[in-house]
Amino acid sequence: MTVEANFDGLVGPTHNYAGLSRGNKASINHGGSAANPKQAALQGLEKMRALSQLGFVQGILAPQERPDVNMLRRLGFAGSDARVIEDAARQMPAVLAACSSASSMWTANAATVSPSADTADGKVHFTPANLINKFHRSIEHDVTGRILQATFNHSEHFVHHPALPSTDYFGDEGAANHTRFCQDYGDQGVEFFVYGKEAFNPDALIPQKYPARQSLEASQSVVRLHQLNPNKVVYAQQNPDVIDQGVFHNDVIAVGNRNLLFCHEQAFLNQAAVYQSLQQAYGSTPFHIVEVPDGKVPVSDAVKSYLFNSQLLSLEDGRTLIVVPSECQKTPAVWSYLQEQVADSTSPIDEVRVFDLRQSMNNGGGPACLRLRVVLTEQEQLATNQNCLINDGSFNKLSDWVNKHYRDRLTEQDLADSALVNESRAALDELTEILNLGSVYPFQR
Repeated sequence: MTVEANFDGLVGPTHNYAGLSRGNKASINHGGSAANPKQAALQGLEKMRALSQLGFVQGILAPQERPDVNMLRRLGFAGSDARVIEDAARQMPAVLAACSSASSMWTANAATVSPSADTADGKVHFTPANLINKFHRSIEHDVTGRILQATFNHSEHFVHHPALPSTDYFGDEGAANHTRFCQDYGDQGVEFFVYGKEAFNPDALIPQKYPARQSLEASQSVVRLHQLNPNKVVYAQQNPDVIDQGVFHNDVIAVGNRNLLFCHEQAFLNQAAVYQSLQQAYGSTPFHIVEVPDGKVPVSDAVKSYLFNSQLLSLEDGRTLIVVPSECQKTPAVWSYLQEQVADSTSPIDEVRVFDLRQSMNNGGGPACLRLRVVLTEQEQLATNQNCLINDGSFNKLSDWVNKHYRDRLTEQDLADSALVNESRAALDELTEILNLGSVYPFQR
C-alpha cells in the first residue's frame, strides 16, 4: 500500500508576471503581461482533481502570504501596511514585485523528500530548499517549513529539517533537481541528485550565461541529513551548455519514475557514466532509459514545450502515463515524438494526458514544477493531514474559495494596490481553516 503521492502547490492570490527569474525563458518572455490568478488556481486544481479521479493520492500545499510585508519592513520600509506598500512601490517597485510573487506554487522547489524506505531511521525526511539564487524565492523557506510541518504533522513518521545555510555555496533548489528510482515505491530506492556546480571547486565547469542554481555540496548535505545509504545515491552534473539554453533545473531536461529515466541526450555531463552509475546502484533488476535525441527534439523545443517538465505516473494496471502541458501539442517535433512513444510497443511510456496549465507555463512552471512527490506507506498516509488531500469534496470547497477571493486580472502595476494584502490575508485565514493548518503565516502570529 506504499504510494507516491503528489502534493501540488495551490496558486496564490498574487499570481503575476513580473519576469523575476533570469535563466527561465518563459518567465522573462512574459514579464509585464497581465495574469489571471483565478484561472491559474483553477487550472492547477483541475489537474489535481483529474489525477485523484484516476486513483492517485493527490495532496495540496498551501500558498504563501504575499505581499511579504514583513520582508519589506526588514528592508527599511515603515508605517502601516498600506504605507509600506505605497513606499515600496514608489522607491523599489522591483523589490515589491519580488515580495509579491506567487512562486511558492511550484512545490517541486519546496523541499527535498526522502521516503522511510531509504532513511536509516525509517522516517520520511523533509528539507526545505533555501532557493538562494533568486531573492523572490529565497524568502519562502521558513513558511514552507511550517506548511510542511502542518501537512505532515506526526513526529513518529516525519522528520523536518531546517533549510541549508542561505549562501550560494549551499544553493539548494529542492526536488526539481532530485529523482528517486525504485522497483516498487515501498522498496529501498536510488536517490538521484543533479547539481549545476561544485561551489568549493573553482576549477569545475560551470555555465557561462545563466546561473547554476544547485550546488553539489548542497546535495551532499541533504544526503547526510536524510541518513541515506551512500551506495544508493548517485550524483550527476547538469550539462552547463543546456543550462545556458534555459534549462534552469534538471526537471526541465529529465524526469524519472520507478525504473524509468526519461531524458534528453544532452542532459548531463559524462552521460554514459551517469547511466552506468545509476544501473550499478539500482542493481540487477531492469532499469529503463529513454534518451531523446537532439535530432528529434532539440533542446530549444524541450524548453519551449516543457516536454520533460512532465509527470511520469504508474497506473494501477502497471502502464506508465505521462502528464504534459498543452504546449507539447503545439510543438510539432515534441508531439510527434510523444505519439511515436505511445505507438511503440517496446516503449515504457504507454499513454499521454494533456493539461492546460498556461497561467503557470507563462511564468515558467509546468506539471512537474507544480508538484512535490512524497512516497508514503499506508500508516504515513493516515498520519498526514487529511484536509490536505484532494477528493471531489475538497476540490469543490477549494474551487469555491478561489472564486470567492481571487482576482481575474493582475498586472505588475496592481501590486501597488494596498488592498491586495488585505484580500490575500482574508483568503489565507479562511484557507487555514479549510486545510486545518493552524497559524502558519506570519500575519497570524
